[in-house]
Amino acid sequence: MGLRDVRVLLLYPPAQTAPGAVCKPNGSLAYPNLAGALREHGVDVRIFDACVGSDGDPLEEMFAKPVPLPSGFLRTGVSDERILEVAADYDIVGITSIFTDQETMVLHCARLIRAAYPEKLLITGGVNARSRMPRFFAAGFDAIALSEGEQAIVEIVDAARRSPNPDFSGIHGVALPGEGRILANPARAQDVVWDLDKLPMPAWDLMPNARYWKIARPHSGMFEPGVELRYAQMMTSLGCPFHCAYCHIAGEQEGSLSGPIGKFRVKSDDRVLAEIDTLKGLGVTDVFIEDDSLLGDKRRGLRLLRKIQGAGVTICDLNGINIIHLLKKWKPDHEVLEALANAGFTQINMPFETGNLRIMRKYASNKLNIEMADIKGLIIAMKEYGFKIYGNYMMGYPDETLEEIERTLDLAREHVSYGLDAANFFLVVPLPGSPLFDQAVAGGHISEDFDPDTMNIYNANMSGTLVPPDVLEEMRSRAWSEINSSTWKNAKKKWAAVAS
Repeated sequence: MGLRDVRVLLLYPPAQTAPGAVCKPNGSLAYPNLAGALREHGVDVRIFDACVGSDGDPLEEMFAKPVPLPSGFLRTGVSDERILEVAADYDIVGITSIFTDQETMVLHCARLIRAAYPEKLLITGGVNARSRMPRFFAAGFDAIALSEGEQAIVEIVDAARRSPNPDFSGIHGVALPGEGRILANPARAQDVVWDLDKLPMPAWDLMPNARYWKIARPHSGMFEPGVELRYAQMMTSLGCPFHCAYCHIAGEQEGSLSGPIGKFRVKSDDRVLAEIDTLKGLGVTDVFIEDDSLLGDKRRGLRLLRKIQGAGVTICDLNGINIIHLLKKWKPDHEVLEALANAGFTQINMPFETGNLRIMRKYASNKLNIEMADIKGLIIAMKEYGFKIYGNYMMGYPDETLEEIERTLDLAREHVSYGLDAANFFLVVPLPGSPLFDQAVAGGHISEDFDPDTMNIYNANMSGTLVPPDVLEEMRSRAWSEINSSTWKNAKKKWAAVAS
């Protein structure tokens, strides 16, 4: 019996945004990575981003006139009918759910496709899907990838090639719906890709790059209004040497459903340079590094930065470089700063997290001694090297006092006075899959039946915190408005979603 011809669609759902919040395309690296693996395996694969659409879809109109939803949120993207039109030609549809506030639109698309095309296979993955499996299976998904998905999706496709009623039970790192229970086959250490150079080249060419560039709304940073931003995202490493309580990486260890994918792993210098060349060949001029810890191995990081020098692209690290990696004996590490500047870095997010050593030690891996670090000297030095720098600050832990929060806000004010370009304030989010979520459930601070639409940095999702939720939200909003410049605020407000 010959193998069936199977076609795969990787679908980003439309965006769902609270009125006044910034609407940006998802554009995560999950799909180019998965598509690269499928294409290398000889599979016909397409990426469709329903937030921006493809040729013929009215891009500017969709972003200028988002559609109000019954929930009060705003939907940006193509219609349900257009999604079904695209999905019609494919046998397998994959929809990732990494962050919890994506969940509603992911489940909406799953139910939509399941109702119209009951014969199609629906698969999903991402830490949110893995952490909330009953809801995803109830929406019609046939399988959930529990770990890094490149190998799993290839095995799923091969099973579908062999039979119209495929058996996925032997695939490690995949969960399936069962009679009254979920059948989870955890990933194993041997299923983790330790040598990242063995991963297929991401299929960035299948992304709607030209439409992203026209919208010019990457997930962070400040750019000139009206200028086409020819950007793309890449990662030079996976995992992280830290295990902060609010991050899902802290739970991705040996013995977990995902397997030890939280372990810090790096690509070789040659592989990173080859990826940059691939992006340049697509017309990319601005490369956004999305590593969780770019300088997790400082010697490797310095070597890589020196090789990137002269690569001919502008580089931003907008996912954050840990402050400790920019210091040497608690002083600015000029060797690192010079290497970043010479490699083409222009904008860097700096995760200061908190102004309190107690909070840093309890929740953030004790990764920085803020009482010893010369942060003033670091900010001044970074500005002298020409970087635009943005600070990230978190507030709203269950046991965080009002005085501790005020200390963090005062720290942000100090940092701006030293030259920090802008300060971002995040309410602590107990994301499913993170240790903090489990702690919050155990402490009665959040119900497992929470509203996924509110699970974001603007909403206080926990109850019973020392500082009440409404006070936290007001403090976050006020701090952002009072501490940041009008230039920064106006630029962000231009991107805000507004009902048509």
